Amino acid sequence: MHRRTAGIILALFVLVTTIPSPLFAAERRTALVIGNSSYVSGPLKNPVNDAADFAANLKILGFVVTLKTNATHQEMEDAIRAFGDTLKKGGVGLFYYAGHGTQIGGRNYLLPVGAKINKETDVKFQAVDAELVLAEMDSAGNNLNIVILDACRDNPFGRGFRSAGRGLAIISDTPKGTFIAYSTSPGKVAEDGKGRNSPYTESLIRHMNISGLQIEEVFKKVRKDLGRKTGGQQVPWELSSLEGRFSFRQDESSLSATKSSGADLNAEQSKIDAEKERVRKERELLEQQEALVEEERLLAEKRKKIAMGSQSSDPTAKEIGKDGRFIAYDNGTVLDTRTNLMWAARDSGSTINWKGAKKYCANYSGGGYKDWRLPTQHELGSLYDKSEAYKTECGHMVHLTEFIRLTCNVLWASDTDGYVAGGFRFGGGITGGERLSFDFKCYALPVRNAK
Repeated sequence: MHRRTAGIILALFVLVTTIPSPLFAAERRTALVIGNSSYVSGPLKNPVNDAADFAANLKILGFVVTLKTNATHQEMEDAIRAFGDTLKKGGVGLFYYAGHGTQIGGRNYLLPVGAKINKETDVKFQAVDAELVLAEMDSAGNNLNIVILDACRDNPFGRGFRSAGRGLAIISDTPKGTFIAYSTSPGKVAEDGKGRNSPYTESLIRHMNISGLQIEEVFKKVRKDLGRKTGGQQVPWELSSLEGRFSFRQDESSLSATKSSGADLNAEQSKIDAEKERVRKERELLEQQEALVEEERLLAEKRKKIAMGSQSSDPTAKEIGKDGRFIAYDNGTVLDTRTNLMWAARDSGSTINWKGAKKYCANYSGGGYKDWRLPTQHELGSLYDKSEAYKTECGHMVHLTEFIRLTCNVLWASDTDGYVAGGFRFGGGITGGERLSFDFKCYALPVRNAK
């Protein structure tokens, strides 16, 4: 986390504390926000940041927001269908997506994390068709819907696909009362950005907070902004079938006209006060997290220096097995030739909490190496292989190479997000990334970067 993170949260805090009440429009406002970054092929830096910051801003503007980050195919589809059910209650619906997107045969697909796409025909089954969002909106029958796709980062699989195009295709058949915004023009790709946010999302957050500015004018300002910043290389695009007027942040006079009683004003003020307190707490938490991240960075640098000076290995290690991707050695290590990661051949053997898992991996010395660590969720995900399976000691079937033996089906990951830590489930009916309490007990599997 950087100082820019605190700056964005501080800006949102100032916005909440300085705007006049009442703040929100009278209509129901519902949003689904998805940001995917941790792709095995073509990982991106900013979509998770974009989604988190955009969701925080929408909450301030009166939206009830569901936020999903690094979502799998099933998680994305479930969230979109639940979003559609909520829209049936009426009001304004908004869908925002940041991450990889691709067009195949003129149809747009949003790429989930963990998708296994080796050929063009895989896309239909492994990615989420953007038409699903529009179908749910159409079925809900509410009056106004907004779709924002900052999803035109280049297709990481496109070179081998005959009917794949760069960027996204324009959706021509949209429900009445729909506004669709693309981060760049048809067939073009958008920048991921060098800062915390993509240029598109950063500009959109800034302009949508202008009081009373109609939605069409918001996106005109974004287009002008990006044209200047990118030298005309990235030109945002919109399609609209809106019949009424909409502002993300209405001015005070129009809002006052929508209020029918002092009780309503008091209720809105209570919401604002609660939002102020929530943002204040989030700011404090972010400051604490920044301090922890900086401390971990300094510790990591010290460990790296120690490892560079003391790292050793067993030059006599012999291969005892090979399956085309993994090589098992007689010193208890397994090399993944695809990722160049070296894994312990067995996990911790007993359940431990997250801090215990980090300590176990840091102190591990298998093969004579001193630079073992707790793997990330993404690194654990790279081991998952549906075509491989064996039964663990606890009775669960797991899907990974038999050279790495697990005691059970859940492993700790080094990722953290507020009050939860990452994990990965290799079987037992459910597979994929987990969000676990720090006190949860499962197993640890050390990993190191092979030289």
